[in-house]
Amino acid sequence: MGIEALSRGAEMVYFVESSMQASELISRNLASLKIEQNFRIVKLDALRGLRSLANDHVAADFIFFDPPYRMQEAYRQVLSALGQTGLLKAEATVIAEHEKRFDPGKECGGFDEVRRLVQGDAALNFYRRKRS
Repeated sequence: MGIEALSRGAEMVYFVESSMQASELISRNLASLKIEQNFRIVKLDALRGLRSLANDHVAADFIFFDPPYRMQEAYRQVLSALGQTGLLKAEATVIAEHEKRFDPGKECGGFDEVRRLVQGDAALNFYRRKRS
């Protein structure tokens, strides 16, 4: 998703990846496409990576996350962490990919689900910050 965003003109993309192998694959894919700027690869687990970006005063329009499907609790943890940081702009959208049988919930971590899209065995939940 991040590479696609860059190809469509995203100003900046942060890839947060805890797996060294996956981080290296992202780097190789970016290099093969001759993408040399407007990205940063953060080699940390999701929660530490989000805190690091928040500490760097990053303000995101979109966050896409896709932990391994077996890590269902990670969805709630990431949404909760996002709700507690200043990482998101006011109208930001958070997109969570997961297996379609799992539902992270209509409300989670200070966010409301605004859309759910099922594609084969996978689903995407789109969230926005709860309005006061």
